Amino acid sequence: MNFNDYQKKSRKTAKYPSIGHPIVYPALGLVNEAGEVAGKIKKVFRDKDGEINGETKSALKAELGDVLWYLAQLATELDLTLEEIAEYNIDKLYGRLERGTIGGDGDER
Repeated sequence: MNFNDYQKKSRKTAKYPSIGHPIVYPALGLVNEAGEVAGKIKKVFRDKDGEINGETKSALKAELGDVLWYLAQLATELDLTLEEIAEYNIDKLYGRLERGTIGGDGDER
């Protein structure tokens, strides 16, 4: 499945409350789900000596899917496609690679 197909299909399941601007709910959901990914990874190092077993991998796959869902909804609310976001990001990263600025910080490097 490509990004645009996913975005269109996932939109059919986008039932969330209107709480002001339409980007609010998916933006909050995105950071919440990203936090759940981080929490599961934290517990891998706290409880499992950094070993990712099949159960943990499956749980991370589910959480990453939730991150993708909220990202797709946020992009849709902003009238962007996941494909154009991905292309923009790769172009940005390859530009940094060509300039030798992959490392470091700052958005405009």
